[in-house]
Amino acid sequence: MTPAARSPGGWWPVCAHDQPPGLTARLRAAGFVPGETDTVLIGLTAELATAPALPHGVVLRWVTADADMRRIAAMQSAVWGQDWSWLGEHLIGQIAAAGDDIAVVAAEAGGEVVSAAWAAFFEPGAGGFARLLGGSTLPRWRGRGIYRALVAVRAQRAAARGVTYLQVEASDDSAPMLRRLGFRAVTTTTTYVWTPPQPVAWGDSVRQRDHGAFVG
Repeated sequence: MTPAARSPGGWWPVCAHDQPPGLTARLRAAGFVPGETDTVLIGLTAELATAPALPHGVVLRWVTADADMRRIAAMQSAVWGQDWSWLGEHLIGQIAAAGDDIAVVAAEAGGEVVSAAWAAFFEPGAGGFARLLGGSTLPRWRGRGIYRALVAVRAQRAAARGVTYLQVEASDDSAPMLRRLGFRAVTTTTTYVWTPPQPVAWGDSVRQRDHGAFVG
């Protein structure tokens, strides 16, 4: 889930190959605004389930506790400079509703969460796939192989469940790293967001009309 997906209005993810023709024009005409475009990549679990290599002092830990989900959300807030507390509650809800369908891993150094990621499983078993999500890392810990290790350990978990494919919707920052690991780009996806118009109070409407008349 992204901040766009939490819009108070509505959201519509569109892949480059989606039909009908002119879909994006129709969305724009209806008031939807395009967000960032991500690259959709697919990888073979068997090729990616390698032993994770971690920098000194960093450990990976599979987590399910509510407190850990909130620690992950606090790390995300620090990375993005926004309030991501909603993410902790979202992960807590996902684990409570279908704990077997999600696996969350935290990278920790000195007891601090420095990165985290999770995998959502769809149709486990041969032919099934897992979606890799998360992967944000605190700035001072970037470039040390943590992201790569998080991919590997989730691939291992997917392999243990007999999952064949891994899928990622990657930003421009992550896509090159995933390609180097062996993922292949198959399409792009853009989330179109509709935000309902803000109601205008009667007094504000009067002031706006009066102001317009005065300026004119």
